[in-house]
Amino acid sequence: MKTVAIIDYGMGNLHSAKKAVEHVAPDTTVLVTDNADQIREADRVILPGVGAIRDCMAEIRRLGVDTLVREVSQDRPFLGICVGMQALMSRSEENGGVDCIDLFPSQVRYFGDNLTENGERLKVPHMGWNEVYQTIEHPLWHNIPNGDRFYFVHSYYVEAEGNADIAGRSRYGVDLAAAVAKDNIFAAQFHPEKSARAGLQLLKNFTDWTGKC
Repeated sequence: MKTVAIIDYGMGNLHSAKKAVEHVAPDTTVLVTDNADQIREADRVILPGVGAIRDCMAEIRRLGVDTLVREVSQDRPFLGICVGMQALMSRSEENGGVDCIDLFPSQVRYFGDNLTENGERLKVPHMGWNEVYQTIEHPLWHNIPNGDRFYFVHSYYVEAEGNADIAGRSRYGVDLAAAVAKDNIFAAQFHPEKSARAGLQLLKNFTDWTGKC
């Protein structure tokens, strides 16, 4: 039986993610755990995250999750969700600037207080449904139409322009990386566990993914 470990460092939609994965893969054991041995033994690993990156990274470092993530993301399918995606970047400008895990060389930017689109003022955080346009072919996009809608909640974003690792793009005043991918790592700014059919399909694809593109 396959095992998916959802890393518990005190921040993230842990149980909603767990229920969503169990729903799409009932033959899979899904663990919400902070136990390093259980995470190392899992076939697949998810790093969730909500809240301020400073608090998330403080807990990640205090618990040694940064070192663990660098280890387990090398040799099995690995999925980052929302702030879990941002934590995989080099640095975030949130909270005056926070160094992150640095698996991707990107910076995390603030949308700004005067975000507009076609002359219309946009609210920050970016909250709600938005189209995601796939920029690469990837197993996690299987059976998901290009331009399908996913659910977002965030005030900070990873830049799309010039991003060699971008896997999906969205627009909210600026072009943003809705997803990034490299080797056996895939990370999404949106919440698949809150994204109805498309999100459940992505999680199903993750549980089937071998880590190869």
